[in-house]
Amino acid sequence: MQHSIEADEMDDIAEQKREALRLVFETWREASGAGVEPEVLAHVSLFTALRNLVEIYGEDATAAFAGRLSERILGGEFTAPVLLN
Repeated sequence: MQHSIEADEMDDIAEQKREALRLVFETWREASGAGVEPEVLAHVSLFTALRNLVEIYGEDATAAFAGRLSERILGGEFTAPVLLN
């Protein structure tokens, strides 16, 4: 029974991530349409995300996470297109 609960929770988290990504893309398009430059959106988004991660996990954990971003970027993780259902 425990495995089923864990699978359900993972499905719920995956659905939340899809919905959050859809909403972020929608908001990004709206901001772009209002004349906000993509570079400004990117910087504000990164600042907001990192600030929230620090608030939730603390500075050390967030710094460790950020330290791994370079290899993920160079590995193409953020280059591949994101497909939304």
